[in-house]
Amino acid sequence: MKKTLISIAAVSTLAAAAAIPAAASAHPYGGHGGWQNINQRQANLDRRIDRGVRNGALTRREAQSLRYQFRQLVRLEDRYRRGGLNNWERADLNRRFDALSARIRYERHDRQDRRYGYGYGHRN
Repeated sequence: MKKTLISIAAVSTLAAAAAIPAAASAHPYGGHGGWQNINQRQANLDRRIDRGVRNGALTRREAQSLRYQFRQLVRLEDRYRRGGLNNWERADLNRRFDALSARIRYERHDRQDRRYGYGYGHRN
């Protein structure tokens, strides 16, 4: 249920901000070799967390923590957007997206094996 609500909130945020031109909120870190706006970055981070849960790369606790950080970032963006994003706010969001992206990368590759129930670096 929580996952569905988070997905709905993310989609709502994406739809509400769709009217903002991509060039106004562009960011150079695209992950796909190109520019990616703030909404695309949010969707990508959410997708990476979901993928990590599905394939066993993230524990339940890691996913909960990452999703909490993601929701906090979405709330901050909403607060910034109320008055229109200025350059400092855009840069702040980008720094925070970068930090969350790095944390997702770390948690997904920390060699904890969730599929076999060990969870502390044990591998078969």
